[in-house]
Amino acid sequence: MTLTSSTNTLTDPALDQERKRMPLWLRRPIGTAGNKNSVENTVKEYGLHTVCTEARCPNKGECFGRGRATLLILGERCSRACAFCAVGHGPSGAPDPDEPARVAASVKQLGLAYVVITSVTRDDVPDGGAELFAETVRRIKRAAPACGVEVLVPDFKGDDAAIRAICKSAPAVLAHNMETVPRLYPAIRPQADYFRSLELLRRAVQYNKQTLTKVKTGLMVGLGESTDDVLDVMRDISQTGCRMLTLGQYLQPSARQVPVARFVRPEEFEHYKNCGLKMGFLSVQAGPFVRSSYHAEESLSHQTAANTARPQDNLLTLNNLTDKLLITPVF
Repeated sequence: MTLTSSTNTLTDPALDQERKRMPLWLRRPIGTAGNKNSVENTVKEYGLHTVCTEARCPNKGECFGRGRATLLILGERCSRACAFCAVGHGPSGAPDPDEPARVAASVKQLGLAYVVITSVTRDDVPDGGAELFAETVRRIKRAAPACGVEVLVPDFKGDDAAIRAICKSAPAVLAHNMETVPRLYPAIRPQADYFRSLELLRRAVQYNKQTLTKVKTGLMVGLGESTDDVLDVMRDISQTGCRMLTLGQYLQPSARQVPVARFVRPEEFEHYKNCGLKMGFLSVQAGPFVRSSYHAEESLSHQTAANTARPQDNLLTLNNLTDKLLITPVF
């Protein structure tokens, strides 16, 4: 994998016009280098991938500078081809059984207090890569016991055994993104299923009632949905028992992905946040640059604080020691 030194991930010349028409609230200064080189060197040293680079995330410069990255396991090529995603797709080799150990070693070397692990979708693998996901969580816990582990998982085609395997590994947070509203699934996520993803969230909540694991999901806006569409999805998510939600602006990663239909104003994100809290969500992160793994540890601390303040909604408790460890700064 080639890691670029630029903090601006939107480097495709075909997107020049798109950037020029971006509203002021989506223009941000280039961040300082900070720990960027340390992250890039460690990822390269252990032969790993990050979704930050592969998906051309606009927050890459900031996150790498703060010494954080979302690690991408199960290879760098996805078996699906979602219209919004810049991650490569097509045939891929067998999962690397040594990858969990390398991920754990990199987390320990970086001294992380919190890490997010995600993956490409591997419909070509019998369990969708669930066991490798679970082994990665276990390895990190052994190598860096004070590190909180969040997993952002694919839908595993609804395989119940795969979902149970992930839950059994007991990550701090199990996330699965709904991504968009149901009427846009055929165009945006043609190989996914809206109700299958809702069911995954419901099962994850059910299977983790006796553990420390929280359940989380995320939505993109600006793909052509209406406000009512978004609020309907939020209500559906709330009914699963999921209490952590992120909402962010879709930004076209390259000219090969679907263009932005609309730039959502900051006050609209605030409206979604207020509505989500009224629906019973304990943590709602909403804003133009919000992504599922962006400041992920803060989302967890927000839900933990809300659980303390609202014990009637405390579906999944978190003890004080774990609280202390998970909100410790990375550096």
